[in-house]
Amino acid sequence: MGSIERTQGFEKAHVSLAGKFAGIASSLFPRQAVHLADAAESGLRGLPGVIALARADVPAIQRTGTGARLTYADPVSEATFGALVALAAAGGGPVAADPESLSVLALADRLAGTDIPVLINGPTGTGKEVLSQFIHKRSARQDKPFVAVNCAAIPETMLEALLFGHQKGAFTGANAAGEGFFRAAEGGTLLLDEIAEMPLPLQAKLLRALQEGEVVPVGATTPVKVDVRIIACANRDLPLEVEEGRFRADLFYRLNVFPMTLSALRERPNDIVPLAFAMLLRHAPQGQQVPWLSDGAVAMLKQHGWPGNIRELENVMRRALVLAGSETAIGTQHIVFDRPARLVERTPEAAPQVDFDEAGAGAKLSKVVQLSEARAIMETLDACGGKRAEAARQLGISERTLRYRLASFREAGLAVGGRR
Repeated sequence: MGSIERTQGFEKAHVSLAGKFAGIASSLFPRQAVHLADAAESGLRGLPGVIALARADVPAIQRTGTGARLTYADPVSEATFGALVALAAAGGGPVAADPESLSVLALADRLAGTDIPVLINGPTGTGKEVLSQFIHKRSARQDKPFVAVNCAAIPETMLEALLFGHQKGAFTGANAAGEGFFRAAEGGTLLLDEIAEMPLPLQAKLLRALQEGEVVPVGATTPVKVDVRIIACANRDLPLEVEEGRFRADLFYRLNVFPMTLSALRERPNDIVPLAFAMLLRHAPQGQQVPWLSDGAVAMLKQHGWPGNIRELENVMRRALVLAGSETAIGTQHIVFDRPARLVERTPEAAPQVDFDEAGAGAKLSKVVQLSEARAIMETLDACGGKRAEAARQLGISERTLRYRLASFREAGLAVGGRR
């Protein structure tokens, strides 16, 4: 990881920006060295990662090799500061300006120096994998592999073999031995994303791997020692999953040595504009000027609820680049959200109804929770036109979990629907 250096020319010529940036500079961790300088300074040619700033009537961003030139008109606008933060992180570091996000990064930097397991909680699309990579890159294991596994994306029948490896002939189609993700990450970091989707029987084997530091490949009888740092991510309430018997309590406490939480994007509004510029820098074609965000566009982004979090923001920015074409600025006409606001609010009668009276005054809490969960899922399915994939994304669960929930509702006699 690099550092952020500020020249005297930058401090003197850009006082407002320098003062505001100084408040967050110590909490930013660019992967490469960054030098903030005034465009009129001499002797910048030999410095790596130079971001040269200049004042002009028309704001603009021009990429120059490993650096960039940032021209701005208003030193106190959110767009100017957001563009500067995004450029400082353009080498691959996390993009953050909100106090909550900066505190999470500072804590993650301290955790990186240890080998304890980390559990990262947060809604889908909030940057949990980016934070995991940051911890890996700041650790002593940075030169070793970083292996990310999405537990919800792998069929249950294959997950054990893919995690722990298998012997040749261990099952039909196993024509060769496989080392598995644990051994592939030897010496490095293994990210277990959507850990709540792991089947209970496999959770017991994962617990043993964490406790003993060894794995038993499928079809083998001798354990194999592994040296891996584990980071687990969850988009569901794991303590609740433990209470309801869907997640092992002993595994939860083994992983929950140091829990971290990433809030939804709408709850950290100061990250929105820097992240928007970061997306523009990522997706604007090389050799072309990166379009500026107009004040109107910034206002629209700040007012949106972002149910899809950072993934939705990336969609909006990629869409804006296409719509803006060769224009030098992105305006309100180029901002199109994933879910346009409805002109007519749905009447309560339009939503599928779940009879809460059947629970009775003396019903068990689990029954009340199941009925409440059923109503929330049915209403979301209805709002998504019955599309299960979209409903699962909005609910912050995997599509496989949604299928399980729907099946349990059918068994309970509730009429449910939904299509892919």
